[in-house]
Amino acid sequence: MDNLKTQGITMPKLGLGTFRMQGDACRAAVESALSLGYRHIDTAEMYANEESIGAALAASGVPRGELHVTTKVWHENLAPDAIRRAFDASLTKLRLDHVDLYLVHWPSKGANWGAVFETLMKLKDEGRTRAIGVANFTTALLKTAVEDIKAPIACNQIEYHAMLDQSKVLAYLAAKSIPLVAYCPLAQGRIASDPVLGEIGAKHNATAAQVALKWLVDQDGVAAIPKASRRESQQANLDALKIMLDDADRKKIAALPKDRRCVNPGFAPAWD
Repeated sequence: MDNLKTQGITMPKLGLGTFRMQGDACRAAVESALSLGYRHIDTAEMYANEESIGAALAASGVPRGELHVTTKVWHENLAPDAIRRAFDASLTKLRLDHVDLYLVHWPSKGANWGAVFETLMKLKDEGRTRAIGVANFTTALLKTAVEDIKAPIACNQIEYHAMLDQSKVLAYLAAKSIPLVAYCPLAQGRIASDPVLGEIGAKHNATAAQVALKWLVDQDGVAAIPKASRRESQQANLDALKIMLDDADRKKIAALPKDRRCVNPGFAPAWD
């Protein structure tokens, strides 16, 4: 498995997303993924599954140093005291003494970004998170964090897949050597039925989803965190790493319509 190095941490390019997984099913899914060799687990305060993930991590016997664990603070908790409370609660539920990456889950219009990043940087200085970052940030918001505040942003986690153009954000991140972590990398299942991706898959004895995943992780500075609760799906995602896409494949993927955004809540920023 290839890794990305950013702000002193090493992040596997393929991780397990856990949104909408809860309870015993979530615990079983994480235990399964860890047993298959996944070492990058992504969660968030808002997913209400950190406790289940903590139980899975504890039961797995995987040494802490081999794991990359990301969690996130919800956009309603971006005042300094609220960040601290949310962070402490996340750490307790995860049964960890530190996380590898702590992200702002969504930007908030009313946030005092100077105070937000100062609080996150203190958590980093205290050794309770190894790195800090953001999710769902536009280029304008990234500029505020990176250029104005000079926060050591380790990644921007955004929706990115073969049906959504993110070239503007990608160009900014690449210029600053900041990785992009792609959530919804399979467009919430829409990828599976795409005929062009299916055709490329047939050529490689693979599925459309595997092609779309490999297309993402082949890109410099891009990681992907597909959600997969079934062991077969987790294994299929790992197997995607073995596909060797060629220039003809990439050309076909580049020509796909790129306007399918799956996640766009009312509190989302004005996208690039």
